[in-house]
Amino acid sequence: MKMSTIIIVVLGVLCVGVLPIWSYGGTWGYIPSGGLGFLLVAHTLLTLMGRTDRTATVKP
Repeated sequence: MKMSTIIIVVLGVLCVGVLPIWSYGGTWGYIPSGGLGFLLVAHTLLTLMGRTDRTATVKP
């Protein structure tokens, strides 16, 4: 499994985990889930465009 697939799965699980449906997180609003949702969508788009899983090249 590629690292980008693992990251997408982890971000998806985190999005569900920060939904404000539990009593202690009711005052959080949708900011945490919205932020993680944005990261999930951005990483998914970058993966689909082939911009992830590159090896880093360091110029001397």
